[in-house]
Amino acid sequence: MGKIVVTGSLHYDIMLQAHHRPEKGETVMGTDCAYKFGGKGGNQALSAARAGAEVSFIGAVGDDDQGKFLLSQLNHAGVNTQRVAVLDSVPSGMSVAILDAENDYGAVVVSNANNAIDPAQFTVDSAWQNSVMLLLQNEVPESVNVSAAAQAKLRGVTVCLNAAPAREISVEMRAAVDLLVVNAVEARDLSGLKVADLASACLAAESLSRQFPAVVVTAGEYGVAWCEQGQSCQSLAAEKVVLVSTHGAGDCFMGVLAAALLRQHSLAEAVTLANQAAAEHVSRQPI
Repeated sequence: MGKIVVTGSLHYDIMLQAHHRPEKGETVMGTDCAYKFGGKGGNQALSAARAGAEVSFIGAVGDDDQGKFLLSQLNHAGVNTQRVAVLDSVPSGMSVAILDAENDYGAVVVSNANNAIDPAQFTVDSAWQNSVMLLLQNEVPESVNVSAAAQAKLRGVTVCLNAAPAREISVEMRAAVDLLVVNAVEARDLSGLKVADLASACLAAESLSRQFPAVVVTAGEYGVAWCEQGQSCQSLAAEKVVLVSTHGAGDCFMGVLAAALLRQHSLAEAVTLANQAAAEHVSRQPI
């Protein structure tokens, strides 16, 4: 079946709960806190591994307690960490997220070691052994993604980019991407089309499919739309659940999607499975 190589961010997450997120200059008394494994790259690797995929990770952490924790969580989930560099020059990446009473959140991310990933790691042939898919996100420098994608293409490995958070995609990156996955905001920023329901999600997916071979647009409470180049857009309504928190839902979706594609499901089948997993995820207690 092959394996998935994930390149991306690893963050030690501090999650806080409060009635509301602070305004400028305001101090808010919180109600709970938790310390968690995070980073879009790490979360997607864990999600794919838990969905049954063989996964290896290429990235970097600091030589600190946070880095040890991040590596232990990857290893516990069965993710191969031989290509995760441990750096003594910079600390591990971290983030602080605040979950409010409406079950929404905001976060601050400090990349640290994630900005020091060495592109030379991608040129090592053994790092790609049995690989069929590369999974990327935008929490590491664009140059890192471009280097990884270039090496993947040389080896016939499918390149999947979750363009989150939104940023300009370079010409080199556009040429390498086989599957683009974006949420409503990212789809708007890349296509210029506002996504406010499933119909507009389809329009955005169709527009972006003129630039990429396949596109998936997740539209939160409305559902998900996808379009393969030269074909009509398809969509699926969101499942009815009691929302607890949207935190990490996109990463859950990505991991399950990648694992399903690895098992040679069609894009429609993979999206359906990922949509179900994300619905279950957002209905769990986050802290």
